[in-house]
Amino acid sequence: MTRALVLVDIQLDYFPGGAFPLVEPEAAAAAAREVLDAFRASGELVVHVFHTATEADAGFFVPGTPGVGFHPLVAPADGEPVLEKHEPNSFVGTGLQSLLADAEVTELVVVGMMSSMCVDSTVRATSELGFTVTVVSDACAAPDLTLGDTTVPGNLVHASFMAALDGSFATVVPRLA
Repeated sequence: MTRALVLVDIQLDYFPGGAFPLVEPEAAAAAAREVLDAFRASGELVVHVFHTATEADAGFFVPGTPGVGFHPLVAPADGEPVLEKHEPNSFVGTGLQSLLADAEVTELVVVGMMSSMCVDSTVRATSELGFTVTVVSDACAAPDLTLGDTTVPGNLVHASFMAALDGSFATVVPRLA
């Protein structure tokens, strides 16, 4: 079984000072770095995915702004594939599926941001495409969300999405063993 790491949208706009900071993104980026270091040490494929907005009124990930940049903890190394996306699902319009097929990947490890949007969408698609999927929950982060008069804290948003993915679409682990 050939394994690859996919880092989803660990971009500066999600950190303090960015246009859309998440809850505890620094801790998630540090955990993602641990996973990244392990993959680099083993020589396994590492793929970086980043989002750019296509809407003129986008509040974050605006092309040409610092916020679209990778957080320095998980910046791509020379030779690591970097894919730009414009949709939550990292497979849509990116060539990710072909890249993984060419490398004969059958198992993906996913880390990134946001748990409630792009990580969720990517993991569900990964599973539906027939890959074995592991999500490292400590290496993901979410925002606070509001529905009507109810605000759901980001840590609960994150936990809810991880719980929904675990067992049905992926194996969710706090750290990679």
